[in-house]
Amino acid sequence: MPTQTALADLTTLPVPADVLALDASDPLAHKRDEFLLPDGVIYLDGNSLGALSRRVVQRVRHVTEEEWGRALIGSWTSGAQEGRDWMALPDRVAAKIARLIGAQPDEVAVGDSTSVNTFKVLAAALGVAGPERRVILTDADNFPTDLYVAQGLTALLGGGYELRRVPADEVAAHLRPDVAAVLLTQVDYRTGRCLDLAAISAQARAAGVLTVWDLAHSAGAFPVDLNGAGADFAVGCGYKYLNGGPGAPAFLFAAQRWHAAAPVALSGWMGHADPFEMARDYVPAPGARRFVTGTPMVLSLSALDAALDAFADVDLHALRTKSLALTDTFMALLDPVAERLALTLVTPRDPAQRGSQVSYRHPQAREVMTELIAAGLVGDFRTPDILRFGFTPLYHSFADVYRAARGVQAILEARA
Repeated sequence: MPTQTALADLTTLPVPADVLALDASDPLAHKRDEFLLPDGVIYLDGNSLGALSRRVVQRVRHVTEEEWGRALIGSWTSGAQEGRDWMALPDRVAAKIARLIGAQPDEVAVGDSTSVNTFKVLAAALGVAGPERRVILTDADNFPTDLYVAQGLTALLGGGYELRRVPADEVAAHLRPDVAAVLLTQVDYRTGRCLDLAAISAQARAAGVLTVWDLAHSAGAFPVDLNGAGADFAVGCGYKYLNGGPGAPAFLFAAQRWHAAAPVALSGWMGHADPFEMARDYVPAPGARRFVTGTPMVLSLSALDAALDAFADVDLHALRTKSLALTDTFMALLDPVAERLALTLVTPRDPAQRGSQVSYRHPQAREVMTELIAAGLVGDFRTPDILRFGFTPLYHSFADVYRAARGVQAILEARA
């Protein structure tokens, strides 16, 4: 067992043959070479910021030096044959994301932040629901920005609009006639608990309630099937499991059946049916493109576009299988020592209820994570006492999982 002083060499810790065998039979093992991972680090925080794709480095250099540097303004619309055509870039990225979340390309819009997109789809859902339904129902422990945006929107609308917070397990019991939309995050950012998207969407639909799903910790970690579940709206992040880079553009989903009826609260130039007509009245573009507001963020959109190419040849069910195997292995390695080291597992063991992370409670979680990061094992701390470890099937190996578990054990034993 490594000691605390040996953790500087954690990435070279010998790995048992049975773990190496898992890597040898991993159909996604080759994807790791597509990412730039720093030496001496085991990175288990891709659910906060994904690793850098080699494709992104090449693409951003090309966009800056050639598309911007040489072609200049011509890259907006006249470079389609050369793969530029910046005006269509949001639609190309939307099509790549659509495959990952069970949507049609025209149901996805890419741009802005997750918070801004949450505002857009909540406003659209309230508009579709009608004035007799004025409640947004949500998980009381939902991700803070979702709560903040909903609070801001209901305050802006006034007139009896309300954000109602209930425990996640009680959402179904509160689908009442005054509820317009239910706002839920599919995978809890703290515990990794995965909600049953299809079952909850069906319950809401039966009650006449629209669904708004936050896929920040789902999209790119495992296959999502929004249309199969009958979801109405969704939002997601571009820089976590999609690896689009810090501050990458987010995305939103709006089911085709609502395109004509859903109001566009932020009706911007790039969501117009013909932006260069320069008309003085807003006419929405077809499909979800109407929810795009401002000029495409070409550099960051290009980075996300390149990062998404890593998924092009990936079987999404194989992605889910590996995700569960990685998290199963990590838990199994820590199970024998968890109680002795004051680790309390908060991530569900049931695969159907688990995202792509494993979280433990520990009374000194903040200090422990600080020591782990200093030793080259990068996870995350979430208040008040959660150690969070994210597993990304595209670039994590089972050897990473073994070494990470042994590193956690060594740090905690040294503290004890």
